[in-house]
This record gives sequence, structure tokens and C-alpha cells, in this order.
Amino acid sequence: MRSGRDGDAVEVVLDVSAVPVKPAGAGRYIVELARALGQRPDVDLGLVTRREDTGRWRAVAPQAALHAWVPNARPVRLAYERAVLGRRVATRCGRGAVYHGPHYTLPAGLAGPKVVTFHDLTFFDHPEWHEAAKVNVFRAAIRRSARIADVVVCVSPTTARRLAELIDVKGEVVVAEHGVDHDRFRPGEVDTSVLPSGLRAAGAAAQAGGGGAGLILHVGTLEPRKGIVDLVDAFGRLAASRPLVQLVLVGLPGWGAAEVTGAVAASPARDRIVLPGFVSDEAVVTLMRAADVVAYPSREEGFGLPALEAMAVGATLVTTEGTAMADFSEGAAWLARPGDPVSLASAISAALDAPAEERARRRGIGLERSAAFTWQRTADLHVAAYRQARDAAVLS
Repeated sequence: MRSGRDGDAVEVVLDVSAVPVKPAGAGRYIVELARALGQRPDVDLGLVTRREDTGRWRAVAPQAALHAWVPNARPVRLAYERAVLGRRVATRCGRGAVYHGPHYTLPAGLAGPKVVTFHDLTFFDHPEWHEAAKVNVFRAAIRRSARIADVVVCVSPTTARRLAELIDVKGEVVVAEHGVDHDRFRPGEVDTSVLPSGLRAAGAAAQAGGGGAGLILHVGTLEPRKGIVDLVDAFGRLAASRPLVQLVLVGLPGWGAAEVTGAVAASPARDRIVLPGFVSDEAVVTLMRAADVVAYPSREEGFGLPALEAMAVGATLVTTEGTAMADFSEGAAWLARPGDPVSLASAISAALDAPAEERARRRGIGLERSAAFTWQRTADLHVAAYRQARDAAVLS
């Protein structure tokens, strides 16, 4: 590690080796956390990366030390984490460095303070939402991490409450919610030039409005747990009476994506459903600004970042009851019962048909609430957790 940039800098080793090239969900959190930590004079940051993946992390956190130790191939990477990584961190970075595993796991052989992030507990509550081979592995990894971590970071109060119900945790539990890049995710003009060519017509039609034209947008990984099959069903129920409304499902396929594509293929409104895949942040912002409704009907989430970003853009949001999204969007969003396409169709209809004054009122609440969520705030909470872990390790 480099020497600290101020007298009380905390040394942090953040493992970013599992983040895909096109990050979503937890990957977005790790990228933004690394970016925010890399700008702080009170953090001496090191990033554990894959061996051929240093270029983007140098751009994300130019001041960080890069440890390009981890093999690129996923099976070898997982074996390396289990057998080698912890001891290498202990040898190369020293006992005073705080190791942060930002995605459920901690490697064996760590000698110093340890922090782990838990995003949700669906490996326990809904194993059917995951690859069968991963369920037992992650259940064991989560239990082990909870036993050895000096601090556990939960990304929402929802996750922290469920963790307390399921697992005994050795150290302190800190809630550090995600943030928003408000320089990008903010109200503004709809610039269809940044959209992929296949989406420009949809963006222009939504911007023009009138005649029943409009856009319902979902942003996130395409998998059943996100409620996308429910959304496709709900859209089919709405489509007959709204012949010009389109549904755009932005995101890469996830586990179980065949169920999503099958639902789209079977929909009576399939010719008005667009699946553009992964698009840039600039295109996401434009689509959110243009959308009549941003629908994020996930059945359960640790946090639900796209819903918060939609609020920051000033979009009309529909999401699900009893979730982390319902907590932070209280008063701003229309809510549907999770896993209930009829309830979801009703909530989307209510949002589409709401008077302009009501949409504006909820938009104002969303903008006010989302303004409090920044990545700087997230980084502040993490730095406090790192110091807490460092102090706890000294005392133990």
C-alpha cells in the first residue's frame, strides 16, 4: 500500500475482481464506491483486480494502488479467492489494512480487519431465484463471513432487518445505502441522439406524447426475480386499451432469462416490447426522462438502485410494496403487490392516468428524497465502517 495522504488515513483493500465489464446492481455499487473512495484524502485505497482488467480501474480511481492478482477465468478466480487471495493480502498489504469483500464473501487467510457487504438474503429466502449450484456455496459463504467479519455492511435497512432474523453476526452491522450520480441522473432535456438507433423512435414518440402514445420503461438485469415476467403480463393487460404505448426492457440477460424471453414471445403485445440489451448511462437517463412510467416491480431487492435513479431524474415510478424501494420512495411512487400482474397493471394505469398535478407532486417528493442519496454519503458511511473494523481488530 502507499503511505496515507493524511495523518489519519485508513488503509483499505477493496476487492473489485468480480465486477463484470458491463456492471449492474452490485457491480454498479462497487464501481461507484471505488470511485468515491479514490477521491478521499483520508483513504489509502488499494483495489484487487483481475490480471487483465486494470485499465478501467485506473480510470475509475486514478490514485488507488492496483493489485492485479486475480486470474481472469471465473472458475480459476473462485479457486484463487478460496485458497490464495487472503494470504496474499496479508503478506503484501499488512495487518493494518482493512480488507473489504463487497459481494458476500471473505477469503481464507486474512490477518487484519475485515468488512463484508451483504446485498440481500435471497439465497436463504428464495433459492429458486438462483442457480442451484450457487445456493449452498453462497449460504455457506454468507454464514462464514458473518462469523469472521469485524463489520458487516448492509445496503438497506431491509437487508439489515432480515440478516438479524436469519444469522448470528460477530461484529457490528452498518447500514450504508447506495447513492446517485446526480451529475448524470437529474431532470433535463430528452436527447434522443444518445439512444441506440433501435430506441430513437420510441424515445421520440414518448417525448411527443399525445394520442395515447407513451413509454413504459424497465432498467435492470432480465431475470424472473426482478418481476419482469409480471411486467410483461401487466403490459399485455394494458395494451389493448392503450394501442400506442410501448414497453422497453433495458438490461442484460440474467439467470432464468429464458422465462423472460418466453413471456415476451407469448405476449399479445409482443410487437410493442423492445429488448435493447445493455445501454449506456446516458441512454438510460434519456429513456427515464422520456418515459411515462419507470416500472421497477422487483419481487425483492437489497436496494433497487434503478428505482432511486428514476426518482432523481424526475420520472414517474411504479415499484413494489414491502421492499427497500417502497421504503425510500414513500410518497413518490405508485406501489403494486410483488408477484401480482393484476395489481401491477392497476398501479401502472393509475400512474398513467393520474392528473398532471398529482404526477408533479410525487415527482417533487422523489426529487427531494433522492437528493439525500449520494455516493459521497455512501463513502462516508463505509469509511466509518472501516475505522470501526480497524479499531475492533486492534482490540481483539
